[in-house]
Amino acid sequence: MGTTRREEILDAAMDLFAEHGYRGASLDQIAERVGLTRQGLLHYFPSKKKLLIALLERREELSREHLVADHIVEKDWPTQIAEVVAFDREHPALARIHTILMAESLTEGHPAREHFRDHQRAVREHIARLLTERYGDRLPSGLTTQAAAVALLALLDGLQQQWLLDREQVDHPEVMREVWAILLGPAAP
Repeated sequence: MGTTRREEILDAAMDLFAEHGYRGASLDQIAERVGLTRQGLLHYFPSKKKLLIALLERREELSREHLVADHIVEKDWPTQIAEVVAFDREHPALARIHTILMAESLTEGHPAREHFRDHQRAVREHIARLLTERYGDRLPSGLTTQAAAVALLALLDGLQQQWLLDREQVDHPEVMREVWAILLGPAAP
């Protein structure tokens, strides 16, 4: 039962953090949503910060198989990157929580700041390393692998924000595929 209750709490926290942000959602609101008292919730997560960290870890776990770092080793990279964008469309709560918490983490003293900085750095380095293994220091387009990794993450985050603002934009997976094919150059696998 403990695992199930923890999952319920994380689901409620995801919804409320996505609606109100980390600072706008309270432990009392989360507890009420799952039928607990504040003290009952604190039994599972001793602080709001620990709940946030567990939520961030869960979000990564749920989307890990679709992250760029995991798909970039596939044969058709532009298509795999497009699938990452499509995955976000299929799981809007995950996309929204990522975008909101990452934006909030830019504020002074936010408990997720280090998490997002480290996560971005690790994914960027992983992408650059995989590209370097396949192409050397430069892609066939002439772009450095480091620049390509930075550009890819910026495009992913930007497209996600655009879609969250306007859900009628449905062409982002194709946009991602086309841009990534250009970044890789004429010899894209």
